[in-house]
This record gives sequence, C-alpha cells and structure tokens, in this order.
Amino acid sequence: MLLLTSIWFLFVKDQQGIGGQTVYENIKSKLDSLKEHPDVTNGINTLEIGFDTLLNEIDQALNSIQRDQQQETKIAKPKLEEPISNSFSIYNIELGDSRTEVESLAGAAKRSSYNEYGVKWFAYHENYQNFFMASFDEDDKVTGLYTNQDLLSSKQGIKIGSHMDEVLNMLGEPSTKIQKGHISYQLDHNNEYHLFDLDDSFVTVFYDKHEEDSVTAVQIISADLEQQKTAFYSAESHELKEGFEYQLFDLTNAARVVHGLPFLSWNEAVKETARDHSMDMAQNQYFNHTNLEGQSPFDRMKEDNISFRAAGENLAAGQLSSIFAHEGLMNSLGHRENILQPDFEALGVGVAFDSDSRPYYTENFLAN
Repeated sequence: MLLLTSIWFLFVKDQQGIGGQTVYENIKSKLDSLKEHPDVTNGINTLEIGFDTLLNEIDQALNSIQRDQQQETKIAKPKLEEPISNSFSIYNIELGDSRTEVESLAGAAKRSSYNEYGVKWFAYHENYQNFFMASFDEDDKVTGLYTNQDLLSSKQGIKIGSHMDEVLNMLGEPSTKIQKGHISYQLDHNNEYHLFDLDDSFVTVFYDKHEEDSVTAVQIISADLEQQKTAFYSAESHELKEGFEYQLFDLTNAARVVHGLPFLSWNEAVKETARDHSMDMAQNQYFNHTNLEGQSPFDRMKEDNISFRAAGENLAAGQLSSIFAHEGLMNSLGHRENILQPDFEALGVGVAFDSDSRPYYTENFLAN
C-alpha cells in the first residue's frame, strides 16, 4: 500500500521586505560601535535584544532577496530535436548515448547518488533549471533518464504538458504489471502514471492531476537495467538511503523552479530529525505525523534545537523510489502546497526502510 500525508504550521506573522546587503552591514556596524560606547553600558542588554530582532528580520529579508535573484537568471532551454534511435529523448539525450555526449551538452553533473537499480543517478542542472538525471553502465553508456521539466521530445509528438489521452492514443495500452524474477507485480498507478514497454526500454509517464492530467515527468529505464533489479523493493543500504534523500531534495527544487519559486537550501540538522522519524515509523510499523510518544513534527524539531518561524512535513511510504514518492506527493494537494510553499527556505529529507525493504520518506520544510 502507498501512503501519503502532510502537515504545515506557521506561528510568526509574515515579514515585510526590506533593503539590501549594505543596510544589513551598516546596522551591524552601528550595533558594534554602540556596544563600545561607555555612555550606554547600562542599557546595552535591552539594546542588544532590539537590534538582534531587527537583524533577524533583515536576515530574513536578505534571504528572500537572494532567493528572488536566483530566479532572475534564466538559463536558456536547449532546442529540442526529434529522437534519432528511440521513441523518447531528454535534453536531446537518448539511451545508449555516451557520458561524453551528455556532458558536452549539459556540463558536469551537480550530484551523483545511488538509486534503486544499484547504479547512480547523475543530476544535471543550472540552479535547478534544465534539470534532468541520467544513469550510466560500466561502458559509460546512458541506461536511464528522468526529467520533470520541459526537456522531453518524442517521435510521437508527446512532450511535457501533453494530455494523458494523447499519450494513450499514441502509445496504446500501458502495462498493468511488471515481472521480477518468477513474480509478477501488479501496478497500482491510479492513472497518476503509466508504464510503457518501448524500444527495449521501460518508459514511465507521470501525470499532474492538478494540471488536467498533463504529462509532468518521464522516466526511461533500459530493459537490461530494469532486469538487473530482481525484486520489487531494493535492499536497504546506507548508499540507497542517502541517495533517496538527496534525490527527493533535488526533485522538490526542480519542481519549485518550474512553478516560478526559488529553490530550497539543504538543512543537515533537520535531515537527521526527518530520518529519525522515518526510522521510527519503519521499525514500529506506523504512519503518522505524531509519533508514538505523542510528539508532532514541530515538537521533534524543537527537541533537536532546530529553530523556525514556519515549518511543514510531508510523509510517504511504499513508493519504489524518490521519483515515485515525489510525483505522488505532487498529486496530493496538501503535500503539493508544502512543496510549493513560497515562504519555505530550507528542506531536510530522511529515509528509512522496514524489514521488508519498504521505504519511508519524511520531508521537513523550514522558514527561519
């Protein structure tokens, strides 16, 4: 069973935007000078409190300005061409292309992390614009591709934004099951995605329920790579846990950029809080924002000395990968609102596996 749930909490009023970096530096300088003045020693504690509050507000405003500036630098999208050898390409890259070809088009990868196939996803982007991921075999040939941005082209004319009916008309009936070893697994897609067996590869087309069932993402996995994965869920490992965490973080930021929002920073401390909750749920076989000790996400963050003025939590369990978890979260309104919340500034993702290798995902969002 696939599970999703979300929660959000804001406990400080919205802050008004203010000035730039020079204003912040000038006030800090004045505060430092004031502290050294002999005539104000008796009132310095009160003054410090007032200035600290002001500096905190300016810090928040500066963060907002810097995040807005991220969006001002627009990276040109490549001119997309029809695939040559396969039905689909991403960023004009097809299965079987070389790593050299990929990096000549997209530059060096920003991150590499292990996925459920036992190989690494390499993430390519510029400030999460033109975001896609690719995997390679031992000969540095592309074996997997994924994007949730407008980088898809196909011989059938399917692209990001195409309607589900158009996909089905062009590609025919999707697969309803997938074979792993001697076991056939039924796919529970609920029309949120469809799997197609094309060109000696498996193409998963994801749809956005909140955008009229339009294509929102595509994953392409070579048949050879898919057959290397002999079980439905991949065995737990530290590398896979960390891989799922970073992949869910990157996917979230790529989605935010698509919707005109600044990307989030990684928060290592709240990642530990999130991972602890995923581990608790996996080990004790429950699924809830409130843990068995009655603590909310906000209680857990405070206990871990994490400060915030706004916070939110998304939970998912049972999805095959961070890609499936993210696409499912985006199709659930409460989770989508957390992912696309303009006020959030940072994110920590924690993943754990139960005894059946079933993954639990926790996303903790913050604004300071």
